Amino acid sequence: MFWAERIAAEAKARAKGGTIVIRDEKTPSGRVHIGSMRGVAIHGAIAEALTAQGVPNVFKYEFNDMDPMDGFPEYLPESFKQHMGMPLNKIPSPDGKAANFAEYFAGEFKEVIVHAGFAPEFYNVSELYYAGKMDDAIRIALDRAADIRRIYKEVSGSQKPDDWYPLAVICENCGKVGTTRVFAWDGTQVSYTCEPAMVKWAQGCGHNGTVSPFGGKAKFPFKVEWPAKWRVIGVDVEGAGKDHSTKGGARDVAAHIAKEVFTYEPPVDAPYEFFLVGGKKMSSSKGRGSSAKEIADLVPPKILRLALLGKEIHQAINFDPEGDTIPILYDQYDKLAEQYQSIKDDDYARLFELIHPGRALPPAQQYPRFSHVAFVVQMPHMDIYKEFPEADRAELAERATYATRWLAAYAPEKYVFTLQDKMPQVSLSGTQKKVLGDLADFIATSPSAEDIHHKLHESKEFKAIYQIFLGKESGPKAGWFLASLPRDFVLQRLREAAQ
Repeated sequence: MFWAERIAAEAKARAKGGTIVIRDEKTPSGRVHIGSMRGVAIHGAIAEALTAQGVPNVFKYEFNDMDPMDGFPEYLPESFKQHMGMPLNKIPSPDGKAANFAEYFAGEFKEVIVHAGFAPEFYNVSELYYAGKMDDAIRIALDRAADIRRIYKEVSGSQKPDDWYPLAVICENCGKVGTTRVFAWDGTQVSYTCEPAMVKWAQGCGHNGTVSPFGGKAKFPFKVEWPAKWRVIGVDVEGAGKDHSTKGGARDVAAHIAKEVFTYEPPVDAPYEFFLVGGKKMSSSKGRGSSAKEIADLVPPKILRLALLGKEIHQAINFDPEGDTIPILYDQYDKLAEQYQSIKDDDYARLFELIHPGRALPPAQQYPRFSHVAFVVQMPHMDIYKEFPEADRAELAERATYATRWLAAYAPEKYVFTLQDKMPQVSLSGTQKKVLGDLADFIATSPSAEDIHHKLHESKEFKAIYQIFLGKESGPKAGWFLASLPRDFVLQRLREAAQ
């Protein structure tokens, strides 16, 4: 059973006939990296699997716009450092146009999510706080603070002092939320201090105050906010990355708080491995890795979805735009398409259907290999439509467009070719010169690309061919390559090299 259908079955058993609520979230603390799309894709695929089975469901995606700015993106002006510790929705937008910092970065990520063919209901966590929807959970958590402290210690080993409360007030004086500590609760108001040295990334103003914690004046820490939102929203399915899903991790703590404090059964879990770029885990605020928008611009939705959904969720994905990832993904897509045409009832067929948003499946066709297209678009004398006469023109044009983008921005050197107008400075042996001379005589008889390829295999002198035509020691399939070039040009170069 395909993994999305397996998790969907668990969700159906839990919901017992009602509408299934699926949820995921992201803190828009900077450019959202492609790694965050794995959670979107997994939850989105579960929703799509349920919809395909006729099961009512809703996929909600939250932007946590009340989290504090606790990391400084290196691409922001220094002036933004004054906002460290403030809620993201209270910080100005970097472009001066969006409503705030959170909306600016969330907006870009929304475009990527939609581009990839997912359609969640977007909302901001501030909507829950400001509307008072979190007030009851806040009251319960403050009343049961001792139990939450106990759970932290028993589940994760984290020891909290007796005057620690699971809430952070937005300081009435400086507006920061990342520097405040609540130390008392009288059933109506909390007392807090904005501590100058509580965290390393922001400085509190030293203000002490007493305030009502309701209506968006305070927010939970993550491990308490997570189960509170499960209860408030009525979440049935929510997975998380493996770092949260270990024993004693955030998910474990949240599950205990959900059951023991909020009396809510934790959602069906779907723990998943990381989506890495070049072998590295991403950090939005540190600007490390490739942004979701950059990668989304680099491949069409079906290939992006294949990258996100093509492996079991417990397997890590390493997407390296500067390596072979994109050509390999296209090869995988072509193989899936071929299998789909012959076998329509296995997991490969499910995956092929899933990677096409709206199930707009392409007709059976011959797909031009992406690496081959990437070579052709670099040869100005070659007409891509003549080189692939049997290919679907729309598919071919799309591959040419994305191949050009990849070559310009990321492709490794082995995929980048320039046909040399003049004979490069190369050192050829006597044997190589003789082979090239014989090859010139052979090509003068107008053989086919396949015949040229077989002739080259007899001599095994591919390296010399690439050196004299491309100035490199490797290249595309040599017989096809030579057959695609003007014959007079090929003969002249071969004979020049043979001298």
